[in-house]
Amino acid sequence: QVQLVESGGGLVEAGGSQKLSCAGSGRTFSRSAMGWFRQAPGKEREFVAGINWNGGGTSYAESVKGRFTISRDNAKNTVYLQMSSLKPEDTAVYYCAASRIMSATTPSRNYDYWGQGTQVTVSS
Repeated sequence: QVQLVESGGGLVEAGGSQKLSCAGSGRTFSRSAMGWFRQAPGKEREFVAGINWNGGGTSYAESVKGRFTISRDNAKNTVYLQMSSLKPEDTAVYYCAASRIMSATTPSRNYDYWGQGTQVTVSS
């Protein structure tokens, strides 16, 4: 199995940038597709970004396209989410997840392992 730990959350002003990291352990990490999801208070958990096993393919939610970038470094067993032009509506707990499917995937049901989440708060 894969264990995931998110870090890098915090308070940032609107228009600013923040980079999240997700450190993974387990032999399957380098062959797993990875995703970032978020959940705001009173809202359903939603897909943010996904990346395939070797970083060659990515997908993004329409709401973050052009502002967020997902990347990974398999040598470090780490996936990143670079967030820029942040808006108050980006405020949420951000989760990383790993899928046994090697290609980038959107549905949360396709992800097998989840981190505990990291809070991102964007002030107006």
